[in-house]
Amino acid sequence: MASLRLPVTPGTPRDPLRSQALRPYAATRALLALALAGTALAAPAAATAAPAPVAARAASLALAAPDISLTNVKAHLQQFQTIATSNGGNRRSNTAGYTASVNYVYNKLVAAGFSVVKQNCTSGCTSGAGPNVIADWPGGDANTVYMFGAHLDGVAAGPGINDNASGSSTLLEIALTLAATNPSMLNHVRFGWWTDEEQGLNGSEFYANSLPAAERTKIKGYFNFDMVGSTNGGYFINRITSGVGQVLKAYYDTNFPGLNPEENVEGAGRSDDASFNAVGIQTSGVAAGASANKTSAQVAKWGGTTGDYDPCYHSSCDTYPANINDTVLNRAGDAAAYALWTLATGTPATTVWTDTFETATGWTTNPSATDTATTGAWERGDPGDTNSSGAKQLGTTVSGSNDLVTGRLAGTAAGDYDLDGGVTSVRSPAVTLPASGTINLSLNWYLAHGTNSSSADYFRVSIVHNTGTAVLFTQAGAASNRNGSWALGTWNISAYAGQSVRILITAADASTASLVEAGVDDVKITVS
Repeated sequence: MASLRLPVTPGTPRDPLRSQALRPYAATRALLALALAGTALAAPAAATAAPAPVAARAASLALAAPDISLTNVKAHLQQFQTIATSNGGNRRSNTAGYTASVNYVYNKLVAAGFSVVKQNCTSGCTSGAGPNVIADWPGGDANTVYMFGAHLDGVAAGPGINDNASGSSTLLEIALTLAATNPSMLNHVRFGWWTDEEQGLNGSEFYANSLPAAERTKIKGYFNFDMVGSTNGGYFINRITSGVGQVLKAYYDTNFPGLNPEENVEGAGRSDDASFNAVGIQTSGVAAGASANKTSAQVAKWGGTTGDYDPCYHSSCDTYPANINDTVLNRAGDAAAYALWTLATGTPATTVWTDTFETATGWTTNPSATDTATTGAWERGDPGDTNSSGAKQLGTTVSGSNDLVTGRLAGTAAGDYDLDGGVTSVRSPAVTLPASGTINLSLNWYLAHGTNSSSADYFRVSIVHNTGTAVLFTQAGAASNRNGSWALGTWNISAYAGQSVRILITAADASTASLVEAGVDDVKITVS
C-alpha cells in the first residue's frame, strides 16, 4: 500500500487468530439473495432496489465457491521471497525483482489458459517501471465484467511480502483455481497486477485512465487486495456499504459471526481501488491493515494487541514466512473467491422477452384497464393530467434513441412534457411467463429533477398479473439522481410463473414547480 508516513519500527509478529471455521456457502448465498434481491411481489408496497448488478447475481444463485488453498497461496509467497532475495532484496517497480515477479505471474497464467498481456505504463509511471499484468478468463457476458486486482510491486526497503505479495499471491491462486475448476461463466472476469503502486498508484491509474468510456461502463465492480495477511491484522472491507462491498461482508458475516469487518478507513485513497473510483467504477476489496494501531475494541473482536496492524510495514522485516498471519490470509482468499463465484459464475439465463426500443415501437394511447386489442404494442396512459402543454406521457424519442422518457429535461427532441403535478405511465404488451424456473425482470431506468426534490415524486415498476397489480420497485424523487444517470434494476417475478403479465411503468410529479424526467430502456425478462 502506498505510504503516507515513514516506516515504523519492526515489532514481534503476533500469534494467528482462531482457526478457520467451515464455510456454509449455500447459507451465505441464500442470505445474500434475501438481502439484495428486493422482491416484495405480493403487496403493493414501495421497495428499494439493491445495486442492480449485485442483486441480479444474488438472485440467480451462482455456483458454490471452492476453498482457496492456503498452502498454494503460501507457495507463491515463498516464490516472491526467493525472487526478492535473488534480486537485491526487494521487488520495487523499476528493478529486476519486479521483472522476475511479472514473469512468474505471467507464466503461471498463460499456462492455465488465460489471455494475458503485459501492459507497459507509457505515462505517469516511475522511469523504468515494469508493466501491469492483465489476464482475462474466457467466457461470460463481455458487457458485464468483474475485475480483481492487486499491486505487484514493493518498496525498496524489503521484499514486500505482506505489502503486497500477500494480495498478489491470493489473486494468483484465485485465478488458477478458476482455471482448474472451469465453472460455467455468467459474467466476464478480469484480473490485474499493478506496477508502481508504491510510487503513487501509477500503474492502475494508467490502466483505468486508458480505458475507453465504453469499456469502463462494462466493468460493474473492481475488487482490490492489498496487505491481506498482516500479522496483527484486522478484517477490513473497502467501501463496505457499496453493492460489491456487501458481497464480501455477507461472506464474513455468515461464516464468522461476531467478526464484524469494518470499513477500511486507513486505506481509503491509498491503494489501486482509488484509480477505479476516480473513473466512476464501483469498488471494494479486502485489507488487513498497515501502520495504524489496532484499537482495544478491535482486539476484543479479532485478538492481537493494540499495536500496528503490520509492525513490519514498509520495512526490511516484511519477509516470508515471519510477516504473514495465516488465518487472516486464508479468510481473505476465501472471501475473494466467494465474491467472484457469486457475481460471475452460473448458467446464463435464457431471455424470454425483451424490448430495447432501438427499433420503431408500435403505440396506442390511453388504453382502458381491460384493453386486449393492442397485444404486441406498448400502451401510453395519461390518467388525468390536463396541463396545457399537451399530453404528459412516457414514450418519447430522445436524442435519436427510442428510450421511453418524459420531461422537459429530455431536451427539445422530446417536446414539452413537464408533468406539472401529473402522473404518467406506459404498459407493455402481454407476456406469457415460463411455468417454472427463476424468472427475473430487468430494465435500465432513471428519474431526474430540475429544481424540485419532493419525495412525493416517484418512478415505479409494477407487474399487472391475473388478479391485480403488484409494485416491484418505487424510487422516490428526493433520493433520485438529478442528472438522470441510468441505473439497472432487477426483480424476481417467479411468483407469476405461467401467467400472462404486463409491465407497468409509472412516473409522478408532485409539484408544478418541478421539472421531472423519467426514463426506461432495455426491458428484459429472463429465466434460469
